[in-house]
Amino acid sequence: MYQRPTSLAGHLLAILLLPVSCLAQAPQTRTASAMTLLVRMDTIADGLTAKVIGWRRAIHQHPELGNREVNTAAKIATHLQALGITVQTGVGKTGVVGLLKGGKPGGPVVALRADMDALPIIERTESPFKSTVTAEYNGKPTGVMHACGHDAHVAMLMGAAEVLASVRNELRGTVKFIFQPCEEGPPTGEEGGAKLMVKEGILDNPKVDVIFGQHISSGTNVGTFSYRPGSVSAENDIFRITIHGRQSHGAAPWSGIDPIVTGAQIVMGLQTIVSRNLPLTDQAAVLTIGAFHAGNRENIIPEEATMIGTIRTLDTTMRNTMHRRIREVVTAIATSAGATADVSISMEDAMLVNNKDLTAKMIPTLQDLAGLSNVVLVPSGMGSEDFAYFAQQVPGFFFSTGARPKDKKPSQVAHHSPDFQIDESSFGLGVKALCHLTVDYMEKTAK
Repeated sequence: MYQRPTSLAGHLLAILLLPVSCLAQAPQTRTASAMTLLVRMDTIADGLTAKVIGWRRAIHQHPELGNREVNTAAKIATHLQALGITVQTGVGKTGVVGLLKGGKPGGPVVALRADMDALPIIERTESPFKSTVTAEYNGKPTGVMHACGHDAHVAMLMGAAEVLASVRNELRGTVKFIFQPCEEGPPTGEEGGAKLMVKEGILDNPKVDVIFGQHISSGTNVGTFSYRPGSVSAENDIFRITIHGRQSHGAAPWSGIDPIVTGAQIVMGLQTIVSRNLPLTDQAAVLTIGAFHAGNRENIIPEEATMIGTIRTLDTTMRNTMHRRIREVVTAIATSAGATADVSISMEDAMLVNNKDLTAKMIPTLQDLAGLSNVVLVPSGMGSEDFAYFAQQVPGFFFSTGARPKDKKPSQVAHHSPDFQIDESSFGLGVKALCHLTVDYMEKTAK
């Protein structure tokens, strides 16, 4: 769900506000044996390119919504078992976890995470592996599409698992592969995602020391990585508003209380919260109405209208202000129209925070892979990412891998749109990043 910011001004501001120590990384130092191992892994990864692309295309063509990733999970489990990796299924409903123990004694437990779920979107691309899958989401029929790159995340982690399993005897630690369902949030009334996996103890037995995650980016160039120490993405709250009016004939609106007109006024009133009540020079914030439903006939004023939306914040005080003002604005406008309204607000995703020490330690790994100028520091984004729940428990480092198609502008292939596309030539670098981060961390912390 995370979407990396692409504003050049934002990049420059973020860089100016960070201390010099965050910008200049120490040169990477490795033992001769570690260098030999990395070269060997790269050779194996290069040989897997066609397989990784094939996995991604198969998953893309047969997407599954959150908590429904049954076939995707089976494909992953079969692959891991064939590699001799210990596999646990049904974690967090449909999640898959693989455990690979290295051949050298001691060493840390490094977790690598990929999300598996697709979105309720009808695909509009002309891809030969385009999804035509349909399903039901929250009681309504919908198309299903991998419109955020989770299919690529799964394929790259499957590739990394094969590479690391090929060199298991030379690993100084244990790797836990976490294939997570439901990152985009569970259907109404269900639990899911990273939060549920943490609740079920996925970071224990054995206890994870650090966790790495990557997100493909359709808005940045192939061959680049982007990252940020500290806050990466926003807190995500979902709100639901139900307006209760009085039904009447559309030709006699004075005999009823119109929840649609009242709802329209509420939509406009809510827009003033960010623009007039929040100190936006301190932090960014977003309030968006994503759906508005009412009525079923042109000449009947319905009794009820509902709307749902999202709140994105990077500051707890601003978040609390948003919650309070939403309730105040909705109640006041509904009362003024003679209607009543119910407001419920639920927190879906915590703020994703990269561990600053771990980030500083691992950035040289990405710089060695892509080149110093191709590892870009970025500002916090207003997207959300439930990797946050893993990073709350253990030190985490989450980064983005560029995959913009060369002939497309970022706006033409945006995440969460029916036109989303990525350049598959980016996958090789993504696989290597996961493998290098794992080995480098193990070597740096070897006892």
